[in-house]
Amino acid sequence: MSDDQGWKDVGFHGSDIKTPNLDRLAQTGARLEQYYAHPMCTPSRAALLTGRYPHRYGLQTAVIPSAGTYGLATDEWLLPLALKEVGYKTAIVGKWHLGHSDRQYWPLQRGFDYQYGPILGEIDYFTHSAHGQVDWYRNNDLVNEEGYVTTLLGQDAVKLIEAHDPNTPLFLYLAFTAPHAPYQAPEEYLDQYQSILDPNRRAYAAMITAMDDQIGQVLDALDRQGMRENTLVVFQSDNGGPRSAKVTGEVDTSGGTIPADNGPFRDGKGSLYEGGTRVVALASWTGHIEPGSMVNQPMHIVDWYPTLAGLAGAASDPSKPLDGINIWSALTGGQIPYRDEVVYGIEPFRAAIRQGDWKLVWQVMLPSRVELFNLAQDPGEETNLADQHRGIVARLKRKVEALYQDAKFPLFIEEAVGAAKSVLFTSVATPEASEAIDNQP
Repeated sequence: MSDDQGWKDVGFHGSDIKTPNLDRLAQTGARLEQYYAHPMCTPSRAALLTGRYPHRYGLQTAVIPSAGTYGLATDEWLLPLALKEVGYKTAIVGKWHLGHSDRQYWPLQRGFDYQYGPILGEIDYFTHSAHGQVDWYRNNDLVNEEGYVTTLLGQDAVKLIEAHDPNTPLFLYLAFTAPHAPYQAPEEYLDQYQSILDPNRRAYAAMITAMDDQIGQVLDALDRQGMRENTLVVFQSDNGGPRSAKVTGEVDTSGGTIPADNGPFRDGKGSLYEGGTRVVALASWTGHIEPGSMVNQPMHIVDWYPTLAGLAGAASDPSKPLDGINIWSALTGGQIPYRDEVVYGIEPFRAAIRQGDWKLVWQVMLPSRVELFNLAQDPGEETNLADQHRGIVARLKRKVEALYQDAKFPLFIEEAVGAAKSVLFTSVATPEASEAIDNQP
């Protein structure tokens, strides 16, 4: 998984950014051209590991901030737990961002046998720090080491594969932080893009190529271990590339433009439009997925849980019904499973849903706005057809409201409101404030 990568920012989508290993995976597998995630990091990562929409457990809004005390609900039965029950070794190498304040939320407590990398969101690629503190762990222990984050993650994944018994099944979740801000890369990669004058775009391109190199190293390790022919490789970004500095994180990106390119799609990270949610994705498995194929049916990040569990013979928790569907037959050119909707996000103040070619974007917070797009005719979401198709709008609104009935209130908002109340009442309770109130006429 990449982090904040634009839809167009791979070679096989026509970019000038060098991604030879991802291009090779696309040539040997299937490009997933209508693949959806959620518009931000935490919701997407939660959806991947639960197979359930994040509004069901309160992670649908924003990301877990550095001061956040909440995390992914501990009663959710995560994919690594399901796979462990059928004999898999499980490992996460890379970014977590599903809870950091309490170790009950950390990867080793959620079904992973091995963990390496940052627990928070963004990270400095050379100091390994986030918000002034080192955020670099191996199996819950803080690690102080030198190196470029992307390279270290790739090298650790390679070591893990080389030490693994090929006769034991392995689930490896390799979650790169690249190309999330801060936009930093080693000189050897920056030198490959001297023709790019904008410093942010140059570093961003270099970061993607550095990540691609490490993906190549991982694929080579699978080949050396004789594991490649029995390995399904999936690649995707966690959300669309950012188009606003408001969603690049807490670092300063003012040195250049916001560099991601989402191609023909509107807007980017944080948005419910296609640019924030339709992400670059592929799947490759020699002998199973037709080389060079292209899958144009809608797929969603929640679909990987039932698909991978189905391949492994693992079971989900019946008390937590999955929202995903098994898409294996679609990946292998067989019968296309029926997905009647794509849920982009269900929040108290906004929502978006797609049924067939029709997509509703509903902004409830003032100024309110209702938009309806036909994605087959208008993938760039330029023409609002809500007034011409009021019946479709009404039907999709009813579906959104039905989904919201099962929603948990966003933990991000709940905690933010609680913090604001605490600050307010603390301020009012000071002697100076009390005296000022007493002296009011």
